Formats: sequence, C-alpha cells, structure tokens
Amino acid sequence: MVVERTIFKRIEQYLFKGKIIAIYGARQVGKTTLVKELIKKFPEDAIYLNCDEPDVRALLSNKTSTELKFILGNKRLVVIDEAQRVKDIGITLKLIVDNFSEKQIVVTGSSSFDLTGEIEESLTGRKIDFILFPFSLEEISQIYSPLEIKRLLPRFLVFGMYPEVVLKPELSLEILRSIAYSYAFKDIFKLYQIRNPEVLEKLLQALSLQLGNEVSYNELAGLTGVDKNTASNYLRILEQAFIIFKLPPFSRNLRNELKKLRKVFFYDVGVRNAYINNFNPIHLRDDVGKLWENFVITERMKILYNHGIYANFYFWRRAKKEIDLIEEREGKLYAYEIKWKKRKVRPPEVFKKAYPNSEFFVITQENFFEFLGSSPKIYRTL
Repeated sequence: MVVERTIFKRIEQYLFKGKIIAIYGARQVGKTTLVKELIKKFPEDAIYLNCDEPDVRALLSNKTSTELKFILGNKRLVVIDEAQRVKDIGITLKLIVDNFSEKQIVVTGSSSFDLTGEIEESLTGRKIDFILFPFSLEEISQIYSPLEIKRLLPRFLVFGMYPEVVLKPELSLEILRSIAYSYAFKDIFKLYQIRNPEVLEKLLQALSLQLGNEVSYNELAGLTGVDKNTASNYLRILEQAFIIFKLPPFSRNLRNELKKLRKVFFYDVGVRNAYINNFNPIHLRDDVGKLWENFVITERMKILYNHGIYANFYFWRRAKKEIDLIEEREGKLYAYEIKWKKRKVRPPEVFKKAYPNSEFFVITQENFFEFLGSSPKIYRTL
C-alpha cells in the first residue's frame, strides 16, 4: 500500500521551474517510494538512477557534458537517488543544470551534511530543499480512522512511525533494529569515516537514556570516553544523519541562549527504543512521559513543515519553571505543555508576564489528534 506523502504536492509545485529539487531524509523514510511515485507522472519521460549501485555511481562520476547528454538522453525528468554516494556529485549536477536547462533534476540523500556540502557551493540559488520525515499522523489517517489511531497510540510510542514499521507491524522489531544499526551506522561510517563504532553506540544509548533532558557535552564525553570536542562532533553527525535533533532554550537574548544547554530528541521514538533495546508496552515503562514529549514535538514539526509553515522550536525554563515546547511562528509565541495524562496546567506566571501575547496549550492523549491528526487546523485553539 502506498501512503501519499503530504510533501508530495509541495514538490510538484516546483517541477520544471529551473531549480534542482533536493530531498533529504534518513534511510527508510520513503524517499525512493516518493520519487518513484513522481516518476509515474512521467511514464515515458523520466530516468531513474540509483546511486547505491556501483555502476550507476561510476556512470555519473567525472563525466563531461557530452557524456552526460548521452546518458540522460531526451528524458525531461532525471531522478538521482542517494546522490551523496557519487564522488563530486556537485560538479556533475552543475554540468547538467548549465547544459540541459530543460530537464528537471531531482536528487535524494540520506545525509544532509554530505549532500549539501557536495552541491551547495556549486548550486547556490539553483536548488530547492525538502526534508522527508517518517510518517506523520496526518499521513497515516489515510489507512486508520481517528479512533483507530487513538487506540494505536501506545504502539506508536514504542515502535515509532517509520513507513515499514507502520505498514508491516508484525516485522517491527526486525525493521527497527535494521534501521537503527545497519542502515544508520552504515551511512555514518561510510560518509564520516568514523573509526570507533563503540563510541557512537555508547553515545546513542546515553542520549536515549537522557531523552528530553538537557545534555552536557562534558557529561557525554565522560560517558563515552572521548573528549568534549569529539562528543560535540558526533552529536552534529547524528543530527546531519537525521537521527537526533537538538531543542535549544528560548531566550530573547541570543548570547544567553548560545551559552545554555540543549535538549536532545530523536526523529523517531522507535529508533530511540531500539538503541536501548526496550520495546516493552507502555504500561510496563517508566519513560512514557518522555516518549510522549518526544512524539508530540516531532509530530508538530512534521505537520508544520509538511504544509510549508516554518517555525522555530525551543523549550523554556526559568526560576525552576519549565514549558516543554515553544513554537515561534510569524512573530508570535505558542507554548505547549505536553502531558500523557490529562491534568489542569496553567502557564507559569513568570512566562505570562514576560510574554503576555503568547498562547498556551496543554497536549494530552485526549486531544492530540485534533492538534496533530488528519487535516489539522494549524492555528487551532485547544
């Protein structure tokens, strides 16, 4: 079954507008499925090049414009999947853009750092970037009703939202372990030449156990046996590989913000659970609150991004008071307290006083679908 991705229509709007379309995302989030659905729109006029294949990589490396013309032929849509695997892909893409402006180039990559680094300098102003995340609640509304989604919520908190995990629940454990270790580690080792896999594994386990907490590079260095700079660099690599993201503290004083610690979350809670090998059901876990916080934050990011609504995300803490998520959008602040069980929560007085025009919401398992589910009203007041 093919689930239509929300971002698909946004991508279609940019076809044949003189820009390369670059689609980033972790392995197994559905990039290949998405571009193949795109190719179906041009059944006789598209060419698909899978750079996981060594002969395809050789085909696109160190080629002249004449050679590229022969390779691409008269096809108007050129899809280059996992483009970061091609040496000097930026030069190849520049040659195609400069010499075959009538063609639409679509490239995908599993690592934003590597692919962006390869093509950014050569193609400044000539490409449009998109990020593909695991399934969103809005997207799985195509196969589940709102009631079914609410019933399945405990499962999503344990196994996450990767497409294969959602569509093949009986294989969830095998799929998640493969995603967490085989695919992710393979790409990271290959792209970043990391020589010590044990350190990376320890770091991911440490981050998994500190889910939703403020992290210190010094503490992570101590836990993994590396220096502070190495720990910081590994964290950056995990971000670029779409495994984790950092949530900074909100402050109107940028200098203060830069000095403070960050919270670390995972793009998918199922992958997080794989790193600590904990797939226990919700009623047997002591980390439900943190899983729920991570889940809601990532789903909010997905729904806004997929609809082309851009926001900055933070957490807030002052005077021993905290708010889980601050969304800064169009000059306004939206504050969200994320609670697994319904309870009455008021915004901290110090926050209300500092930001009187902000809006405050409490997100629980009772109202989450109205906030994040099928065709949500992005500006909904809960």
